[in-house]
Amino acid sequence: MKPMIFDTHAHYDDPRYDGDRDEVLNNLATHGVGRVVDICAAFRDLEKILSLAERYPFVYAAVGVHPSEVGGLNDEKIDCIRQAAAHPKVVAIGEIGLDYHYDDGPSRDVQKTWFLKQLDVAKETGLPVVIHSRDASKDTLDIMRKAHENGITGVIHCFSGSVETAEEYLKMGYFLGIGGVLTFKNSKTLRGVVRIAPIEQLVLETDCPYLAPEPHRGERNDSRLLPSVVSALAQIKGMDEAEVIAVTEKNACALYRLKEPATTPAGGRHV
Repeated sequence: MKPMIFDTHAHYDDPRYDGDRDEVLNNLATHGVGRVVDICAAFRDLEKILSLAERYPFVYAAVGVHPSEVGGLNDEKIDCIRQAAAHPKVVAIGEIGLDYHYDDGPSRDVQKTWFLKQLDVAKETGLPVVIHSRDASKDTLDIMRKAHENGITGVIHCFSGSVETAEEYLKMGYFLGIGGVLTFKNSKTLRGVVRIAPIEQLVLETDCPYLAPEPHRGERNDSRLLPSVVSALAQIKGMDEAEVIAVTEKNACALYRLKEPATTPAGGRHV
């Protein structure tokens, strides 16, 4: 089967797709997209995300709570996440991590507490993690060093750190998520990271409906725009676009421990 783009990080549960979700998802295959992982951000969206994964054979789920949403977490909800992780379409714990960008969000100590508790769920279940880190590079790296020692694998979503930080994550075997930001004119640091990173540790992502690539920056994003990211990545790495798609699809399958090639392309049926 021809390699297809694997969107490793999307939010199709977002209300911005309520008017055309089926149309968008069922149209992905015609744009070369084979599989998608829908990532949980808020606990209230957990069931909706699992339902999406059940409805579409090419959609998988990650369960967890974004650092900006952990203020309402408790041990009972962590147990619910743990139980949801047993669902056959759940492939990761995420997105979890630290976000120090806003002053009105959960405190840093609260974020760290629930980050660690969700990492414990990953360790217990053996699932990889999807890590969100914004303006919290040092604290996230310190925690992920310990996670690595505990055998936890995963991806640093929408990587935005320095080349030096990237090198540390890469040495530990983590994948880096690369999306629309790579096409932005002010993405010099990220281009430098992509330049030094082994292609075998890069995966494609949208973070849709956010971070649409150029020339669609500011619009609602979706997986059909990933060819722009493929093109930018291929140019930086000096590779053919088809090769970028093939390698990153293989990487995504390794990250999420899925068989390859895709057995149920987007818009298709189980075969």
